[in-house]
Amino acid sequence: MSIFTNIKKVLGWELSSSKPQYDLNSVIYSKLKPLRLPLIIIQILMMIGVLGYVYFEDYSIMHAIFQTSYTITNTGFGALNESNFKNETIFFTVFLMIAGFSSFIFGVGVIIDVFTNGNLRALLKERKMLYKIARLRKHFVLFYHNEYTAQVAKQFRENHIPFVVVDPSDNIEEIARENKYPYFIKDEPYQESAFFKSHLSSAKGAISLSKNISDNITLIASVRLYEKELGRTPFLIISNAETRNEKIRLQKLGADKVVATPSLMAKRVSAIAMSPDMENILDEFLYKKDSPITMEEILIKEDAWSIGKELKELDLREKLSISVIGITEESGAFIQLPKGNKVINKNSKLLLVGSQKGITRAKRVLNLINQPKEL
Repeated sequence: MSIFTNIKKVLGWELSSSKPQYDLNSVIYSKLKPLRLPLIIIQILMMIGVLGYVYFEDYSIMHAIFQTSYTITNTGFGALNESNFKNETIFFTVFLMIAGFSSFIFGVGVIIDVFTNGNLRALLKERKMLYKIARLRKHFVLFYHNEYTAQVAKQFRENHIPFVVVDPSDNIEEIARENKYPYFIKDEPYQESAFFKSHLSSAKGAISLSKNISDNITLIASVRLYEKELGRTPFLIISNAETRNEKIRLQKLGADKVVATPSLMAKRVSAIAMSPDMENILDEFLYKKDSPITMEEILIKEDAWSIGKELKELDLREKLSISVIGITEESGAFIQLPKGNKVINKNSKLLLVGSQKGITRAKRVLNLINQPKEL
């Protein structure tokens, strides 16, 4: 271990390897094996030529190498003693010329066959992609390409959230180009090789948005098993479902968040139907990148100092520039637009509206054990 590595460890700097977990080198080398025969033939011809010229013309080793090189490659004569060659040397030279030309033609044919008829180019592209993915940290892995995945990827790009798309489609490269996926992998999502290639071990979470419920079930179970093998903090797993029963099943299997697509669409359509301007509000403030206003729900933990306090005591609007527009009690009861004398109870959820910075600070300070000075 180098002294610089030791210094980094002492200082507590992160030592993260950019080497892919899935090694394609052995596969690439196997594709290059046919190139060995032409190289071996050329080396043998060089050895025969050098020994022959040393024997027939009493050349030095360097002169013999020079003579053999331009004889085999048919690049011209006249630099050495060709005009005084003996008959046996002439026959030997003709043999080298024909053998050299034939070996080069054979070698070119092998090279063309390796690079055009095989999948070497695809392997080299994939290897380059794996090295790019290996540099990612805290990214999301999106499994299965469809219109949902494309929309999620678009939002991730706009918000500068790194992600990798994994899909078994043969035309995944074309799909990635069309949908502007910066990182993509062609593999079966539930395979361990897909986890290695997408560098799932360093990811923040996995998202499976397949329209086939069995795909989502298999993926969630596989990711949770892989998580246990790694012994790391749990992945954030997000999936989708078409029915309420499917949503319950996926949550029981280990999905942290399950989006019921029909239900979500119905809620938004009904909200817009009752208030047509609602769509503009949602697009402008909740879904738009760099919006000055955002909405988020935070859970009040059992040991938080804020338990038992009234909202007006916290004065969140003045000190953190946020407002509480709703409270969900532990019993499930929802209180909309709570008044200032509303007391905060343990395990209740506060629905906050305000700047992202203010909500992030509220998440931290409201769940501290001791009351912070800023409040």
